[in-house]
Amino acid sequence: MTPLMLFAAEAGEAKATWPLLPSLIIIPLLTALTIVLLPKSRPDYAKITALFGATVTGVLSVYMLGQFKMEDAGFQFVTQRVWVEDLGLSWFLGVDGISLFLVVLAGLLFPIAIMATDPHHDPKQYYIWIMVLMAGSMGVFMALDLLLFFLFFEIVLVPMYFLIGGWGHGNRIYASLKFFLYTMAGSALMLVGLVSVAFLTARNTGNDLTFNVVELAEAQELSGTAQTLIFLAFALGFAVKVPLFPLHTWLPDAHTEAPTAGSIILAGVMLKLGTYGYIRFGLYLFPQASFDLAWIFLTLGTIGIVYGAVVATMQKDLKRLVAYSSVAHMGFIVIGIFAFNTQSLSGSVIQMVNHGISTGALFMLVGWIYERRHTRQIAELGGLQKSAPFFAGVFTVVMLSSIGLPGLNGFVGEFLILLGGFQSARWWTVVAVTGVILAALYLLWAYQRVFHGPAEGDNATMADLRLSEFLAIAPLLALIVFLGVYPKPMLERIEPSVDALIEHIELHVPEFNEEEPGAPAEPAGSHELTEVLEEREAAKEKKLEEKAEAEAEALTGGADR
Repeated sequence: MTPLMLFAAEAGEAKATWPLLPSLIIIPLLTALTIVLLPKSRPDYAKITALFGATVTGVLSVYMLGQFKMEDAGFQFVTQRVWVEDLGLSWFLGVDGISLFLVVLAGLLFPIAIMATDPHHDPKQYYIWIMVLMAGSMGVFMALDLLLFFLFFEIVLVPMYFLIGGWGHGNRIYASLKFFLYTMAGSALMLVGLVSVAFLTARNTGNDLTFNVVELAEAQELSGTAQTLIFLAFALGFAVKVPLFPLHTWLPDAHTEAPTAGSIILAGVMLKLGTYGYIRFGLYLFPQASFDLAWIFLTLGTIGIVYGAVVATMQKDLKRLVAYSSVAHMGFIVIGIFAFNTQSLSGSVIQMVNHGISTGALFMLVGWIYERRHTRQIAELGGLQKSAPFFAGVFTVVMLSSIGLPGLNGFVGEFLILLGGFQSARWWTVVAVTGVILAALYLLWAYQRVFHGPAEGDNATMADLRLSEFLAIAPLLALIVFLGVYPKPMLERIEPSVDALIEHIELHVPEFNEEEPGAPAEPAGSHELTEVLEEREAAKEKKLEEKAEAEAEALTGGADR
């Protein structure tokens, strides 16, 4: 078990007797309200209050992790209350193995982001928006009612818009407007889609109107054309959030101009809203359409990997380089999702968490460099390891995690994605592998220029990592190492839900084959490989049957005696 799980297991022997999931939303909102009431004469109280509220929420998410039953593939800690009965709306929250670690990730990153940096002005408003953003992010990963999900999906846009526009750098107004307009346009399409799926399902089944995700997914009453069009409406909304090429152009600007805490949360939590949406709503609600159109998203994900890596290599701004690396990393996650097998899909869920840890830590370190040197231009930095060796060592670990070095967390998810992708989306995966090579190129080259070489001017006197900064990033470093060495606790909790999703797709897509999900053409030799795999599976089943018969005979013989 991870250190977080050990703590949670000890603290959570008894079953929770209060609505745990609503608490993860309500506590941040109550914290924001408390900050509103604080006196302006004591701005330091705002950070203390925000840190306390975010930490309590994070501890509850860890408690939830400890209480989670890993053998249960369904939704747990479910809270369901009628909201608007005539419209079929309900306050329906739940987590499964797919959303579990994303909730914990949000619970971890928000208090770290608050602790790591301070706003340069208006701390009350800053921390109010941070806490509202935390509440919305938690709600997105737990909502099982379509309109409730959409509400949280939109709530997160507002605080991030104000954080970038109010506390960002340089061209922050342009970046915040671009972020808001892109994401709102995608959300408008998704709203049309979610209303359509609810009304069409109600009409085709003759049942009452409902936005319950589980009921809609089990009904599967949409015609082929309707399912395809509605899936595309959802998919475009999620593509902006991921972001997928060519809808990615808002991301580098938003990351570059955002305050450090904003970049940590944007990379670590908000980008996952899109990829999580593809799994929870794309594959689950529209299995046939997502299967038929998988080649489109495999292609876009592959282009994003190569394009993001090449453009990152050319960047002169260190923060912008990390931003483009996110475009490449998210491409891997998309490939894993639309490769449609257990290995790749489990790898995508793990990679969502690992990317949040590694890239969140990278943005934190880049932010600290900017606070010291007041520049992010790679050409103006150099030789920093001479004046800040401990800082350089920490940056090295995080950078190698982002590259995907075996033994660190970044390797696990990418390996599973590539392993599963090679089985079912071979040629896309072959091209995507080049992204791994390019990631090593742009990150190692950037590290060499920033930390090696002669230290001149202010670079020679840059302060090393402070104790408070190390304490802020230490949990991320611990997870980078632990999850790279021992990912089993994550996989044990993720795989049952992933297997259930694959079974759901198999049930509703007649032509589905987990080994070949919708590939447009089979490569040479694939028939032979399929036959070998089928023979092995048949031999395994025969052995199991023989073993069961032998056990039955032994039991019968014992009973006779």
